[in-house]
Amino acid sequence: MTDTETATVAGGCFWCTEAVFKELAGVERVTSGYAGGHVEDPSYEAVCRGETGHAECVQVEYDPDVLSYEDVLTVFFSTHNPTTKDREGPDVGSQYRSAVFYHDEAQREAVEAFVDEIQSGYDDDIVTEIAPLETFYEAEEYHQDYFEKNPNDAYCSVNAAPKVEKVRKQFQELMAA
Repeated sequence: MTDTETATVAGGCFWCTEAVFKELAGVERVTSGYAGGHVEDPSYEAVCRGETGHAECVQVEYDPDVLSYEDVLTVFFSTHNPTTKDREGPDVGSQYRSAVFYHDEAQREAVEAFVDEIQSGYDDDIVTEIAPLETFYEAEEYHQDYFEKNPNDAYCSVNAAPKVEKVRKQFQELMAA
């Protein structure tokens, strides 16, 4: 068995981002959490109030023999708007910013090159933060697998479900069996 690799991305509400990545072949675990802030062990409530500087994000642990880092980036950038600062859909605030928290120099170089490559496909500048991952704090248990556990939640129906459906249609070759 191959060792897993980890990507940490923030694309709005972590419920939506987590749901999207759980669909992909090679993904072994997706964990909702917080990164990029200045407070140790932040709570969801403090993050939502904008008091900690953290972004809602997910850590995606995946098998690189099945799913590449570039595949992760492709799905990530296609399922949120990387040109809006501190906003994704109905969610507004720096906790909903677009960000890639890289784990090493290879990931930094890959994401910078990826953004340069896709920029021409957007009318506005990509504002995705690219920063080293300093600390990832796992979100409270009730946030884990939220879409899966709450498929009829109004927020999930309106926001997460369309993103999941888009990934299923657009990335059939990357879907888990």
